[in-house]
Amino acid sequence: ETFEMLIRLAENYTSTLFCNAYRNMAAEATTRVQEFFADVGLFIFGTDVSTEEFVNRFFDTLFPVVYNHVINPGLTDISLEYAECLRMARRDIRPFGNVPQKAIGQLGRSLLPSRTFLQALNLGIEVINTTDHLHFSKDCSRALLRMQYCPHCQGLTLSKPCMGYCLNVIRGCLANMAEVDLHWRGYIQSLEELSSAMSGTYDIEHVLLNFHSLVNDAVVQARIKRPELSEQVKKVCGPPIRKPTQSPGCSFDQNKDNQGLKMFSRDNEETLANRRKEFISHLRLYRAFYGGLADQLCSIELAAADGLPCWNGEDVVRRY
Repeated sequence: ETFEMLIRLAENYTSTLFCNAYRNMAAEATTRVQEFFADVGLFIFGTDVSTEEFVNRFFDTLFPVVYNHVINPGLTDISLEYAECLRMARRDIRPFGNVPQKAIGQLGRSLLPSRTFLQALNLGIEVINTTDHLHFSKDCSRALLRMQYCPHCQGLTLSKPCMGYCLNVIRGCLANMAEVDLHWRGYIQSLEELSSAMSGTYDIEHVLLNFHSLVNDAVVQARIKRPELSEQVKKVCGPPIRKPTQSPGCSFDQNKDNQGLKMFSRDNEETLANRRKEFISHLRLYRAFYGGLADQLCSIELAAADGLPCWNGEDVVRRY
């Protein structure tokens, strides 16, 4: 949910940029922005798409819009055929300078660790769900019966098993669970390393929430190189062919956007990085969960405290 909120907020930031700074092309540009962030979401949540491909697709489809309203504005819009020619020519003409390559680098290095992190969380959920339902062997069931209920036959209903006896029985029953321990510890260590890789300049929160700045840089570069770009386009696509329609103004609901910004608190406690650190610090407490489960069950719940009379499987004794 936090990742989804972050993507939605970054999309709102970028759409707001067009509404505030480039209102005449906002409606067309916002559609491209929505498609781009839909691709970002697909990638983060595991769909097999290429970051380089969808970043390039965004700038390819943005170029005809920028050409129509910034480089060579007219009373009417360019035709669909001419827009397609511009889209195809964008990578050769390079109207946005090195901004697309910069975006590919930043998104590639920030989205992949986040995608892997979410996949890892799903793996953790799977492990926990799988080990939540244990099927005990007949030997284990007999041993548990003898440990827990045989003293009742002698009227010793309040007697608890001795600690050593309890550990022997429960460790035997949880032998398969103990095999998970080494892998579980490695899993948590990997999550810690992955979380560290998600911080700094390529932190997904930093990259996505500043994507609108990259887009603005791209449009500014195209505006600065306007005469040169007009000539280049003319050579590749010919003079602009226009159709008798006019682009609508900004259709983005900024009031809705502002509500979204209020809902998403930008306090330090609420950043994705801090939530992640808090989660990892909690998870560390359970690093030895599977290996120490028998000890936990016996010491907290099942066995008698040291020094108290306890059941050893045959009788109540002072010491096991």
